[in-house]
Amino acid sequence: MIMRVMGEGQFEVGESHLNRLNELDEELLTALESGDEEHFRGALGELLAAVKTFGTPLPVDSLEPSDLILPDAEASIDEVRELLRAEGDGLIPGVPE
Repeated sequence: MIMRVMGEGQFEVGESHLNRLNELDEELLTALESGDEEHFRGALGELLAAVKTFGTPLPVDSLEPSDLILPDAEASIDEVRELLRAEGDGLIPGVPE
């Protein structure tokens, strides 16, 4: 799965990591619902760090379409809420069972 982190590029992340990314996505949703800025910053930072850790960066000149787009680390709570409205239920899609 190819994930774009806005302003940072694309990362190819294997399906084996999606469960962990979903857990971090759930934590981000909880932080958004609480409106707690510190909790939100920590949760967003953890999610983005995991994508970069588990993912392989694609070359800057790559023209691969992104399967999903994640906000950058500086995104506001309102910007992420708006992105979630566009995406649906969370930023990371669930793993089919």
